[in-house]
Amino acid sequence: MTTRSTELLRVVHAHPGVTRADAARRLGIGTGAATEVVSRLAQAGLLAETPAAPSGTRGRPTTVLVPHPSGPLVLAAEITHESWRVDVVELGGHTLTSVSAPHAGTEWPTVAAAIASHIPPYGSRLRAMGVSVPGTVSPALHLDAANLGWHDADLTALWPGVPLLVAGNDASLAAAAESARGAAVGATVALHVRIEGGLGGAVVDGGHLLIGASGASGEFGHMPFGDPAVICPCGARGCWGTAVDGTALARFLGEPPPRDPVTYAKRVIASTAPAERAAVGVVAAALGRGLAGLVNGLDADLVTLGSIAADLLAAAPAELHSAYQSGLMAIRRKSPPPLVPAALGPDGPIAGAAESAWSTLLTTLG
Repeated sequence: MTTRSTELLRVVHAHPGVTRADAARRLGIGTGAATEVVSRLAQAGLLAETPAAPSGTRGRPTTVLVPHPSGPLVLAAEITHESWRVDVVELGGHTLTSVSAPHAGTEWPTVAAAIASHIPPYGSRLRAMGVSVPGTVSPALHLDAANLGWHDADLTALWPGVPLLVAGNDASLAAAAESARGAAVGATVALHVRIEGGLGGAVVDGGHLLIGASGASGEFGHMPFGDPAVICPCGARGCWGTAVDGTALARFLGEPPPRDPVTYAKRVIASTAPAERAAVGVVAAALGRGLAGLVNGLDADLVTLGSIAADLLAAAPAELHSAYQSGLMAIRRKSPPPLVPAALGPDGPIAGAAESAWSTLLTTLG
């Protein structure tokens, strides 16, 4: 595979439905050279051309570049605190099939076996797998998810013999997806914060996800923005995540820690009862203060919020924005980075897993 061929595949992946002429312009090459590359990729079973949707204007019918009907595919898997999902995704990001199910969340081998048994029968077309998980991933592709009690879980067990496997934290992958196809497209420095069973996030600088020296950056939920009297499952005191998740809401309401903090948080946030509205306001303010600290330190120009963080923004915007504004440095208050809900919503992590798999696979095709 030549560099030009790889770059053309990247263009088609990033801009589904692109024409050959537009692809040539994006690559800075002539139409003749583009025709040659497209022909080579078609012969390799990677690209095809199909008629574009009717435009209603006269002239020669336009064709667009699309994935080859027998071309490579990737699996994108998402594992959350209570369920899993596996999608088959083609070049361009379109999902062909999807399967999902709940899991008990106690024994990692059981979860891995359930996912492995549902890998769709696409044979040799499946060339890679991207996995989104609610924890940190080591360079050896082992997962540590303290909130679920999964420690040193081997992610390769999800698909023994997988040709290519990439994995990452759910919030980091959601951040990458928002920058590639969502609300953060075009941002210089985008900050993403996502609350599920815990709080995580990531920074995307100029389109590049910052993963850290060991691949475990973005653990914002373990910054000491919370109550020092509260011990986090990670072992530290005062973690921010313990001040903004379902356990924080239960603590404020005088209730025991919920078995399912995500479902519990969503129920409380949707409630109109005065006590629960007050709890939501307190937690939203804690989220706003922490976001201000991150913006002060990272100089982000946009903040996207996912899952429960987006729910808190919608349910208690006054409390969240007030705390955010008051926590910002004076030089940032005139034009504070906007806080916006993630455009990809709950699909952010699995979309990020697919993007990660395709990004890696494209460098190997040929």
